[in-house]
Amino acid sequence: MNKLKYIALSFILVLINFSCNDYLDVNTDPDNPKSENASVDTRLAWIQNYYTYAWGTASMRACTIAGLLTQTSTTNANGLLAAWNPAQSSCTTMYQNFYLGAGVNIDPLITKAEESGAYHYIGAAYCVKAMGFMMLLDLHGELPMGEAFSGKTNPAYDDGKTMFNACIDCLDKAIENFKKDQASTATAKLSAGDIWNDGNVSKWLKLCYGLKARYLLKLSKKSDLYNPTEILAALENAPQSNDDNTSMKNYNIEGDETNFTVGDPYQTCALWDCVAYGTSQRETRWYINLLTNEFTGGSGVIDPRLSKLAPAMMKNVKLNESGSIVSNEWARDAGVDMMNSDIRKNSGPTNALYVTGAEKTGFKASKGGYVIDYKITDATDRANFITNSSKVHKLEVKGDTVSVIYPKGSAYCSVTNYKRAGDTIYVNMRSNSMSTSGRGEKDMFYYPSSGYDYIAGTGTFYARPNSDTDILTYSEMCFIKAEVYFRMEKKNEAWSAYHDGIVANFDRMQTKLKKWKSDGSTNPDEMPMDQNDINAYMASAAVCQDASQLTMAEIMRQKIISMGFNLEIWNDMRRFNYSAGNIGNFGVVYIDYKRPLEFTATNKIIGADSTDPTYWFRRFSQSSHESNYNLTQLKASNKLAMTDPIWSCPVWWDCATDDEYYGYIK
Repeated sequence: MNKLKYIALSFILVLINFSCNDYLDVNTDPDNPKSENASVDTRLAWIQNYYTYAWGTASMRACTIAGLLTQTSTTNANGLLAAWNPAQSSCTTMYQNFYLGAGVNIDPLITKAEESGAYHYIGAAYCVKAMGFMMLLDLHGELPMGEAFSGKTNPAYDDGKTMFNACIDCLDKAIENFKKDQASTATAKLSAGDIWNDGNVSKWLKLCYGLKARYLLKLSKKSDLYNPTEILAALENAPQSNDDNTSMKNYNIEGDETNFTVGDPYQTCALWDCVAYGTSQRETRWYINLLTNEFTGGSGVIDPRLSKLAPAMMKNVKLNESGSIVSNEWARDAGVDMMNSDIRKNSGPTNALYVTGAEKTGFKASKGGYVIDYKITDATDRANFITNSSKVHKLEVKGDTVSVIYPKGSAYCSVTNYKRAGDTIYVNMRSNSMSTSGRGEKDMFYYPSSGYDYIAGTGTFYARPNSDTDILTYSEMCFIKAEVYFRMEKKNEAWSAYHDGIVANFDRMQTKLKKWKSDGSTNPDEMPMDQNDINAYMASAAVCQDASQLTMAEIMRQKIISMGFNLEIWNDMRRFNYSAGNIGNFGVVYIDYKRPLEFTATNKIIGADSTDPTYWFRRFSQSSHESNYNLTQLKASNKLAMTDPIWSCPVWWDCATDDEYYGYIK
């Protein structure tokens, strides 16, 4: 059982009612005990939890920019992100959950831990402080860090360089404290409050060194600061196998408490909260093509991970006389083509439903099913529609109107726009939890109709309610090593690390899939992969078999697949200038990648040429909390602050030199 459940009530001691005017003053609520009374173990668990939620939100939004995810809506904040026409409302959740939920408790934890010699808690606090502020640097470029929790109502901003160096310093302090033995006077063992590594100090140290390798890699554009030897040294002390991974266990339980900032369940996976809680999120065709190897120059070999990462829905459903499902097939998500299709401009994709026979309108028993009349005035479109639809369903044609009869059990889209009739190829990412109409703790299928067993979504590996949240994995370390060696022109070492990274990800996924199976799941996409399929894939043209043929594009493709939905994917894309092909001698690293076809926001993403850094999405604006309550300091931090072009302004580590960076912001 997750220890977070046991300490949920005690969080009242820690979580403070926040007024933006007080800028995270932790001692202003007279209804709660004083902040200094909260124990270190109580604080740490909630620091970890709120950081993780902020990271999950950041990762979903970053992967939307990076072209892995999109939304059915074109008008809400995340839907605007998918079109690279961002709104400030996309900037709030990450800020709130780190500053208000996690960050406000870090310094008090350190102070309390110092009193009793609880050095491992100090180490954990500094580690999460580094993670949180590096995440905010990645997103926003500049923010209050040094004065963030000083009690000032108008804390000064730190620039990106200052924030980066401070985060590295925090990691060094974390490592220093983890290497100490806790004093005999320490009030709690680390295991009492640690929901990531269960108090395993060795894993914490490896996490710190792995983070250092991750952060130092961000400097790859900076010839004066990028140090491959230093990165490799950090990797020597980072995770060496999947046993060293730092992952947060998550749970789908009834009666879970909910997050005070957004109202989502505490114990469910943060990525599920952000990616698969509702019915609007979709994977993209570009992402699916990475798994089917159908990108330009791809092998066409299907990755065994496809069935675990891309959701499926029921098709060809057969019913018995009582209406129960006796057989079905599964249709895998085709992915929404955001880079080449205007589907969202034409009201798509539309959510799929199943004909139950209980529809209040449209179901006509005399005709044998649910009838939708499509008026198609274009003769060519009408002929094509008739040809394609008649392969599956009965039709009636009267002039411009084509009536399609969907029998019970058929998937359909409840719209009369004929262009949306085929949207059943796009599978909903939703997974149900016990907090969202779930039918059981082990049953997280998406059922679109209450009382019926039609399944419109099997979910995705990294974003189910009880998916693990991977904080840092051995697989990522392998791909970092592969990139560093590739840059050093050590192809054999790079290939070995690349190969190890793929194998590590398969093994990591198999471990979780076997756990889901042993727990009694009936979801076919939660079953372990066939080892013969894995072996065949590893020996196929989908995986580079010759070190001399390895490319940076292939390293990064496999890294994307192995990372799930992760902020680091967008960070990597920025380091390589997306698909501009003007970094080093690597050529185009993100094959077939381009800005969304919908893109029109040239006032925000201002560059006219792909080799111009500002042609690409580079950062987020600041949160409304900053513009509402700390505007003077915000505007002083960056000349582009609160102007449209801020979204294409590179952050510090995304610039080759300090002069370039300060040229943007000063």
